[in-house]
Amino acid sequence: MTPAPISADQKSAVLIEALPYIQRFHGKTIVIKYGGNAMTDVALQEGFARDVVLLKLVGMNPVVVHGGGPQIGELLKRVGKQSEFIQGMRVTDEETLDVVEMVLGGLVNQDIVTLINRAGGNAVGLTGKDGNFIHARKLMLRKPDASDEAIDIGQVGEVVSIDPGIVNLLCNQSFIPVIAPLGVGEAGEAYNINADLVAGKLAVTLQAEKLLLLTNTTGVLDKQGQVLTGLNGARVRELIADGTISGGMLPKVDCALDAVQNGVKTAHIIDGRVSHALLLEVLTDEGIGTLIRGASANRGPGSAL
Repeated sequence: MTPAPISADQKSAVLIEALPYIQRFHGKTIVIKYGGNAMTDVALQEGFARDVVLLKLVGMNPVVVHGGGPQIGELLKRVGKQSEFIQGMRVTDEETLDVVEMVLGGLVNQDIVTLINRAGGNAVGLTGKDGNFIHARKLMLRKPDASDEAIDIGQVGEVVSIDPGIVNLLCNQSFIPVIAPLGVGEAGEAYNINADLVAGKLAVTLQAEKLLLLTNTTGVLDKQGQVLTGLNGARVRELIADGTISGGMLPKVDCALDAVQNGVKTAHIIDGRVSHALLLEVLTDEGIGTLIRGASANRGPGSAL
C-alpha cells in the first residue's frame, strides 16, 4: 500500500525536529551493531544503508559492526556441516572457522559495503585481522552449575584490546568503516567473536557518543510486554535480578551496560525490523526501543530518549 503523502508543513516540521540532534551529535562517533532481520530483508537493507549515509553527511561518524549468523548457518548446511551452539555461542572448529571467515570477512562484509556505496556513501570493509586491530584470546565458557570446569568451544574469542588507529583514520577521511567481528591472537590465529561484544568494546575504545544495537525485538520489555527506556545501571541490575531481563536479551544488555559504564554516553537497543530505525532513534524526539544511559550523559536532545 502506498503511504499517504505528507504536506510541506509536515516535511518542514520533521526537518526542524532533527536540527538539534544534528547539532548535538555533529562530529560524534556512533557505533552501530547491524544484524537480525535488518540484514536479510531487502527493503530494510537499503533503508539501513541510506540511514548510515545520511548520518555521515550531516557530520556524524557512523561505524558499523555486523553479524552474520544466519548466513554462516546456511553455508554450513550447504557444505553438510551441522551448526552447534553452547550457551548461545557457535562452536567453531577449524572447518567452521573457514566458513565464518568466508562469510563475515567476505560475503556479508562486502554486501554491506556495496549497499552503503550505492546509497552514496564511502564505505570500507575491514575485519579485526586487518592491521591486527582487534586483539583477542580464546573464550572458555563456564558450566551453569558454577563448577570450575571450562567448556572449550573452539576458535571463539573475546576481545583483549582494540587499536583504534585504522578506524579513526577512515572516519577522519570521510569513510564509513564496516567491521566484521574477527579477531587475532598473539600467534596470529583467527577468532570468531560475538558481534555485540565487538561493537560494545569498540564503542568504549572510540569513546563513542552512542552504541546502537539493532535487534529482532522492540527493546527491553517489562513483564507486561511494554518497552522500557531511560534506564540506568542500577535499574538494569534490578531488572536482571527480578527476572524481567533474561534469556537472549541478557548478553545485549550486558554489552550495553558495560559500554555506558566505561565512557559511552548512551546505548540503545532498537528494533531493526522498523524501517529507518537508525534515523528514528538518533534524530527524533520520540526515539524507538530501549535507551540505557551512562552517568556522563546529560539531559537534552538525544540523551533522554
